[in-house]
Amino acid sequence: MSDADPTPVDALREAAADGVDFDGLTVARDADGFRFAVPDARYDGLSASELADAVDRHRPHVENWLFWHQHAPQRQAEWAFLRWVERADDLSVPERDARLRDADGITREWGQVAVTARAAEGGRRRYELRHVDDADADRSALTVHADPHEARRLRKTDDDGDYRPLSTAPTLPHGWVFVDLDPAAAVRAVDGLYPATVANWHREREGTLDVTHWHEAVSRQTGIYGVVETWDRGDGHDHVNWVAEACCDDSQCLKRREWEYDDETPLDVDGGDRRSPGSRPEADDNRTQSGDGGTGVFPCREPCSLVIAAARKWTRLEAEQSRTYEFDLTPSEKEQVEAIIDAVADGRAGEIRDADTGDDANRYRARYLRAKLFDDAGNLCGVPTDADE
Repeated sequence: MSDADPTPVDALREAAADGVDFDGLTVARDADGFRFAVPDARYDGLSASELADAVDRHRPHVENWLFWHQHAPQRQAEWAFLRWVERADDLSVPERDARLRDADGITREWGQVAVTARAAEGGRRRYELRHVDDADADRSALTVHADPHEARRLRKTDDDGDYRPLSTAPTLPHGWVFVDLDPAAAVRAVDGLYPATVANWHREREGTLDVTHWHEAVSRQTGIYGVVETWDRGDGHDHVNWVAEACCDDSQCLKRREWEYDDETPLDVDGGDRRSPGSRPEADDNRTQSGDGGTGVFPCREPCSLVIAAARKWTRLEAEQSRTYEFDLTPSEKEQVEAIIDAVADGRAGEIRDADTGDDANRYRARYLRAKLFDDAGNLCGVPTDADE
């Protein structure tokens, strides 16, 4: 605590004039002196020195009040998020104080990020962020960061160094840790990894999340993206279902899709895990169980730029006229083509071992199929794409 900071007693004495009522602590001043109460004790008519004694006896309650009103960010979304991190709605002040002072602290998952809160001097909090898969890794094995602005750089690429066009894709890189962050810096780092998620999460909790549905979103598109609006005609609802299935599944994005075709027309595909933070039962320990606050913790309020860009490409492809092609395939070859498409769509192709020739999407199996079925011009079963070839 710096010299400029008031002591807990001084801060409480000053606040008592207007009254304090927070997390079970109530303090007021009247003609008889100070009134001080916590859930398991009450004192009336205290002098200034007796108030100091009561503060010492119940310091966790007082330091908790002081932290949240003088040291924590006062912007509502950030304040609510940090209280969610340490389970302020679920744990009493003494329970939180004990867990925060434990070496493990209190950890909750925000997408693929484990956010850990621990107690510091005077009841303040310090925070640590790391990938959930690195939760048990020794800090010495990770790249240590102290500047929250580094989070924006980290989110740009995956473990292979490939660009991540979607910040909420489940491909956050591993091997890093942000340490000793103050409350404001912790929120900045989270926002750097997952932009706007804290703000939208809070708006949803407050009932003020403004959702822009597909119809409204595409009606605003201009220039090269204006072509997407053609999907609002005819069987456009089916097209948007396919877009959402391709882009908005839990395996592709950690957000929970709240936008639909329009305000009155829901899509037929699932929008992701819709359970709210804290809705899953957890073991009674200092660690959040896997899944709580993970997939679906933050909402998606409108079709993102990646969805619109992909839809533009699909719009042009869907504009082609259908043709009938005839191929001769064995039943196993048909199933193999289906398996190859599934493997590529699910991102499994790179995980299939060359030696695993039992997998239909195995590289050598695919090369054999190509050698057998493609002609010298690369046409499947010798059938050209254009009928006049």
